[in-house]
Amino acid sequence: MGIISFFKKSFGDMKKSAKAQHEVDKAQFNATKAESRATWEEAKMSPSKRQEMMQKERDAKIEEANARQAEAEKRIETAKKK
Repeated sequence: MGIISFFKKSFGDMKKSAKAQHEVDKAQFNATKAESRATWEEAKMSPSKRQEMMQKERDAKIEEANARQAEAEKRIETAKKK
């Protein structure tokens, strides 16, 4: 009976693993599909709206860079005090 239970457990584990991988694959497929749709919708935008969107993205990147710079300057000051 030991070998039968071994195979039952093995096949049960494989079934669970396959189900979990299927869920991952399905989620990744849906994400890729949504990203593709977003790219298509962005391509259909008017040039002025596209420029606005790109400017917002650039502004966000500039803000992030400024925050990183401020954090680095704080770390420099802290290091100099020690």
